[in-house]
Amino acid sequence: MRTHCRFLHKGAILLPLYIYGFLVAMIISYLTTPFVKKLAWKVGAIDVPRDARRVHKKPMPRLGGLAIFIAFIIAGFFVLPFEQASIRGMFVGGACIVVLGVFDDIYQLSAKVKLIGQIACALVLIAFGLKIEWLTNPLGGMMYLGKLSIPVTIFWVVGITNTLNFIDGLDGLAAGIAAIAAFAMMLVNLSLGEANAVLLTALLCGSALGFLPHNFNPAKIFMGDTGAMFLGFMLAASAIEGAVKSATAIALIVPILALGLPIFDTAFAIVRRLLNGKSIMEADKGHLHHRLMARGLSQRQAVLYLYFISFSLGVCSVILARIGFKEAIIALTFVICMLFFSIRYLNVMTETKKSTHGM
Repeated sequence: MRTHCRFLHKGAILLPLYIYGFLVAMIISYLTTPFVKKLAWKVGAIDVPRDARRVHKKPMPRLGGLAIFIAFIIAGFFVLPFEQASIRGMFVGGACIVVLGVFDDIYQLSAKVKLIGQIACALVLIAFGLKIEWLTNPLGGMMYLGKLSIPVTIFWVVGITNTLNFIDGLDGLAAGIAAIAAFAMMLVNLSLGEANAVLLTALLCGSALGFLPHNFNPAKIFMGDTGAMFLGFMLAASAIEGAVKSATAIALIVPILALGLPIFDTAFAIVRRLLNGKSIMEADKGHLHHRLMARGLSQRQAVLYLYFISFSLGVCSVILARIGFKEAIIALTFVICMLFFSIRYLNVMTETKKSTHGM
């Protein structure tokens, strides 16, 4: 019997297990965040605005991702099958990425140290047998990666981990987009019958949504690298466990589209910095949310607009999971063209004010 088809019965309440996990994670995340906020002030995990790129004007606690992690872990103990190596690997790898994030939120680690740490966390997943072993062959069928599965998996996990970290620039933006992407991936995994991935994405969605009331503008706490890296890492791992592991013809297209907004924003940021002779690790004010605010939108308006784009991409990913590979490529090409027109309209490939180092 599939895990996501099991029901929890308590009194007169019948709930599918993934809905139960979602609700438990959301409630725990919401209730835990105020305590994490106090902890952040005590340990010095504070974001002090030091340059013009920062939108907020006063010091803010930034350890909020710890509440997301705690909610995910506690809810996970109730619903996830820990007898499976891949699930244990995600918990160990997720715990490692959180430790890395906590140290960065307190001590401001260098980009090189964070990258090494992210690669090490990706290797944890691989050690537990969670890796991308199949890719779609454009000429038809599937292609077995063999030894290439290790570098491909590392690239995927580290890449997605950083895309969510890059887009975490406005109150509630990264948490909301992570929740939308997790929900879309949950629906796709339901259609594919990938029970573990359904539960994982439900937990991630609930944990992010529970944190969001504390983080939406005006934010009381930031998720910091602890939250952004954990959500990105777990979304990447969940994609491997779900759509990618199912070895369907559109395996990688679905999670890429569900996470389309942060992926495209990061890709354009890298290209923009290279074209302007900058290091790809050097921050600027060219991200989509910066451009929207430069055009007169408030923080809330910019975030809601980007939520809408992310939701639209999520809907597309759910639809693509139900159609053939050729149709998916056509639809994806259309979506990418629309994004390019939007990018051009917002001038995200041009240089703006000189910035300081950092993401």
